[in-house]
Amino acid sequence: MASNPNLIGGNNRMTRGETSGDKRRLEGTKLNMGALLKRLWKYMGRSRGLLVLSLLLSLSSSLLALYGPKLSGRAINAIELGTGRVDFDTVLRCAALMAVCYLGSAVLSFLLNVIMVRLSRRISRQMRHDVFENLASLPVSWFDRFQTGDIISVITYDVDTVNQSLSSDLLQILQSVVTVSVSFFMMLSIAPSMVLIFVVTIPLTVLFTRWLARRVRPLFRRRSLRLGELNGFVEEMLSGQKTIRAYGREKQVLAGFDEKNRAAVDAYTSAEANGTLTGPSVNFINNLSLALICVFGSLQFLRGSLRLGDLSSFVQYSRKFSGPINEVANIFSELQSAFAAAERVFSLIDAEPEPEDRADAVVLENVRGDVQMRDVDFSYVPGEPIIRGLNLHAEPGSLTAIVGPTGAGKTTIINLLMRFYDVDGGGIYIDGKDIRDLTRSSLRGAFTMVLQDTWLFHGTIFENIAYGKPGATMEDVVRAAKAARIHSFISRLPQGYDTVLSDNGTSISKGQKQMLTIARAMLLDARMLILDEATSNVDTGTEQQIQAAMRQLMQGKTCFVIAHRLSTIRSADHILVLNGGKIVEQGDHETLMAKNGFYRKLYESQFDSVS
Repeated sequence: MASNPNLIGGNNRMTRGETSGDKRRLEGTKLNMGALLKRLWKYMGRSRGLLVLSLLLSLSSSLLALYGPKLSGRAINAIELGTGRVDFDTVLRCAALMAVCYLGSAVLSFLLNVIMVRLSRRISRQMRHDVFENLASLPVSWFDRFQTGDIISVITYDVDTVNQSLSSDLLQILQSVVTVSVSFFMMLSIAPSMVLIFVVTIPLTVLFTRWLARRVRPLFRRRSLRLGELNGFVEEMLSGQKTIRAYGREKQVLAGFDEKNRAAVDAYTSAEANGTLTGPSVNFINNLSLALICVFGSLQFLRGSLRLGDLSSFVQYSRKFSGPINEVANIFSELQSAFAAAERVFSLIDAEPEPEDRADAVVLENVRGDVQMRDVDFSYVPGEPIIRGLNLHAEPGSLTAIVGPTGAGKTTIINLLMRFYDVDGGGIYIDGKDIRDLTRSSLRGAFTMVLQDTWLFHGTIFENIAYGKPGATMEDVVRAAKAARIHSFISRLPQGYDTVLSDNGTSISKGQKQMLTIARAMLLDARMLILDEATSNVDTGTEQQIQAAMRQLMQGKTCFVIAHRLSTIRSADHILVLNGGKIVEQGDHETLMAKNGFYRKLYESQFDSVS
């Protein structure tokens, strides 16, 4: 999505009356196991050096550890049963080699853990970068459909879940593959006939694990979904604390939280309870195989076809063979959780970005500000039209006010002018050019927006005012602040323009926040201006000062004003009265009042409500 440096106020979301309903939840991109592992592998493949090093360390560590049972068997065979004779040289040599092998294996395992942590950190950083990069390219319509808290949950919780699995579970699986493979060949070299026992137990393990995977994976998807809903609810309630307390809705909010929390806990419990079935079940099968090995191995020993040391080595290798299988089964639930989280992460990465500009799109230059809307039709949801047959002509330098009841389509017109949404029918033209034939960046750069909902970021006052104009000097910022009647307030602050604002500027009043966003607009040289009742958050005295500054800001620009207080747009060149997505009346203030129609009713109703 092309950035718009001239977006001055808060968000540009639709009003409740103009949305299609409640926001949806991020359910995740449904991927089969192979496709999911392939995508995760692409992230790991970007650090091939660390990956190759980790494979070598894992192989070396496992081989050293797996040589121990062989040495143990040799030491036992050095004891002659019946005579009691012991070849101490062999025993001591085997014991020393075992100590060296196990110590070397421990050192290599430590280095392997360090490498895997570094590898997973890189993957986590890259994954978050890919998520946020794609978020920056998504159209405004996408953000209108999903909860902010749910999106944040993916970027934090779900990415961390995937990262934890890559750093610990993946390492465990890697070592398990090596251990199982080497143990199998070692057992095969000792007693090939007893290996047949695993022909029965291994298929049982595989079949049971596959069956449980189909059962458990949807449960972990549901767990991630419910946690996202809970985070979205918490984010929404925390941002509305003043309203909640003003209306005494604390009990209702707590009840809502308890409901969301209960659903999240139930989903978590269900997923974990079913996921943990794997470990005990596979452990039972492995213990069964160990019992069979002990029985058949003892019979071969008694027949003289297997020495005691070899039997001891075989039993140890069987434990090393079945142990990793059991460990993988124990982390099975964690893997399913990671896969469900990865699906939600990839759903953000795969979200369709804002369409590219047309191949023949041109840059809007030398803007005069002649704006026309011809027979415009638009709906957020197919079959539910918001605007029908809208016609509008704003001449360069004119002031057009847009008024109407909630849900009439006022904000929708602004969304269409900025191409946050495209029209369903008709067309919008600037200086005679269809805006669909223009690059989005040049179109949005031709507008400056000052919205009712202010947006300030964590940074100094200077940085907030200069946000829309990189390279602005202190003189430029001070000049804009003076024009917005906010310079004297800033000067009284301890650090002046270097004062840091945080948490959307909660330390200053709404009126002061609005004046800062207006000062931000003063720096820009766009030929078209959009105001969404930018003075609604200030008192009457301050409003008069701001109105003077706004008249200076609007001078020579084509202006569109979404007016909620009709007394502020009496001097507008043209007033569009919307109702039900249509222009029901238009003209200047005197003309519309003389018609004694819908506009007059709106105008007088405001004064009646005040009185």
